[in-house]
Amino acid sequence: MFRRHAAGVAIITANSNGVPFGFTATSVASLSAKPPRFTFNMARTSSSWPAVANTTYIGVHMLGLENQELADRFARTSNRFEGDHWQLGPHEVPILKDVSGWLIGKVQMRLSFENNAVVVVEVVEGEVGEDGTPLLYHSGSYSQPVPLDYEI
Repeated sequence: MFRRHAAGVAIITANSNGVPFGFTATSVASLSAKPPRFTFNMARTSSSWPAVANTTYIGVHMLGLENQELADRFARTSNRFEGDHWQLGPHEVPILKDVSGWLIGKVQMRLSFENNAVVVVEVVEGEVGEDGTPLLYHSGSYSQPVPLDYEI
């Protein structure tokens, strides 16, 4: 059923002992506005889990349609940080270039449940990128929103 639920695509990054980690996520959600917080879910079997489990700061990068290759790289390959598409940002968190926007947050809570975890993060810094078409994940593939014939 959740294959029918369109979700925005993001990349989560972390730094563990000077080594960058990251993965593509469709579970990022706003939790509160004051203070600004977001959540994401991940498998504790992920190769990035040890970094997320043991770091204080996390980065989340919102992706646009032009970032599909980046989403694939962080979802399907092990050479996620080879190249010049990133740099170290505030709190030594890897920041991806040319994305729709990024946030750096301080981890407030990790809630483990069986092989999964919910992570709650409070935003401490961020930057909005160029306005564009958001990258969505729906029915097993990437897509984009289609405008309606009317405005709400």
